[in-house]
Amino acid sequence: MAQGEAKTFYIETFGCQMNVHDSEKVIGTLLSEGYQQVSTVEEAGLILYNTCSIRDKAAQKVFHRLADYKKLQSQGKKFGVLGCVAQQEGHKIFERAPHVSMVCGSASYRNLPEMLVQLEAGNRRVTGLDDRHTDQTFDTEFTARSNQHRGYITIIEGCDKFCSYCVVPFTRGKERSRTSESVLAEARRMVDQGFTDIQLLGQNVNSYRDPSGKKTFAELLAAVGEIAGIKRVRFTTSHPRDFTRDIVDAIDAVPTLCDHVHLPVQSGSTKVLDAMQRLYTREQYLERISWIKAARRDISLTTDLIVGFPGETREDFEETIALLGEVQYDGAFTFKYSPRPNTQALSLPDAISEEEKSLRLAILNERQKQISVENNKRHLNQTVEAMVEGRNHSRKQWYGRTSQNKVLNFTAPDDLSLTIGSYVQVRVTQSYANSLVGELAV
Repeated sequence: MAQGEAKTFYIETFGCQMNVHDSEKVIGTLLSEGYQQVSTVEEAGLILYNTCSIRDKAAQKVFHRLADYKKLQSQGKKFGVLGCVAQQEGHKIFERAPHVSMVCGSASYRNLPEMLVQLEAGNRRVTGLDDRHTDQTFDTEFTARSNQHRGYITIIEGCDKFCSYCVVPFTRGKERSRTSESVLAEARRMVDQGFTDIQLLGQNVNSYRDPSGKKTFAELLAAVGEIAGIKRVRFTTSHPRDFTRDIVDAIDAVPTLCDHVHLPVQSGSTKVLDAMQRLYTREQYLERISWIKAARRDISLTTDLIVGFPGETREDFEETIALLGEVQYDGAFTFKYSPRPNTQALSLPDAISEEEKSLRLAILNERQKQISVENNKRHLNQTVEAMVEGRNHSRKQWYGRTSQNKVLNFTAPDDLSLTIGSYVQVRVTQSYANSLVGELAV
């Protein structure tokens, strides 16, 4: 890079909220190192892809994108692969995409400034690939938050659960938590910057263990919710094994904690859960659901489900369908099982055909849609609070989200201009499987 030449970068993010927030921290780090973010690959000197490897197609997308932009290498552009695919594939990325100059796993982001110096010095192969035993977390005050009102705080990184289908323990390292003091300090800074909605993140967020020993996860959750100026606190994703009754008690006790719990079950069959190494039974999961349903508040429940796991019989699948009816989730993220590198499920017998997986997924989605439609009817004629997120001009509707994390589209008088990030009361007039519709209560 010539002296005095502007250092520009473009970043594209694949995957989950953790990746989105990691990119915010990466962007902040690059800005602090004198780089400028641009909106197209054509403008950028450094092109970065923050990757996800949870699903096979997600990894394929990255390599397709790298192939598409290989021609830009002749213009002197440099390429970097970050995140889970970077950690999973390591140096193989250089072989598969020789125009890539930097490969950095998520556990190595704290080393980015040093890696950028190497890249600027002309090094063609710069790597950051910590193993899963690192004790370091990626904490930075340079986070470039993409939303001015809702923001993330990662409180725990990595995973020690080793579900037999999942690559996360291998790509993100062992569980390592931040101190409660550092989390609360970041939350207070965010409030000072105007944030009112904070979401605590972790691969298993409720597996949090305060290194200082001062607070449990539930106590930290409550403490964040009690900071003056905060209106909403969310958390994701919870692991059922570490979901404790005091989390529900905290939601009941602290009004700013949102009345929504995302508790991935993955299967309704104890036999399949055991093969998945999920560390709980159907009965133990339902016990946790009973705690949530016994709360004083109306807590919305959502989940994750996988169909077609090796050895899943029709009877096992029917147990999952029955679980939907018993729990009555408001929504579910559903997936077909896909084999992932390094996972124990690769060696399991009785693979399910793609045709059967697709059939089961369609049945599951239809059943959940029926339940979601019925569940959302309970909000009809209710007046609920929504955080205003934007306006759909073509439909002449505003849109926002409720405390239960439900999308709410609503109308308001034409002469009334609402502020993004403000909170309004809306009367619900219609309900659908994935959203509510209403009108501003004035």
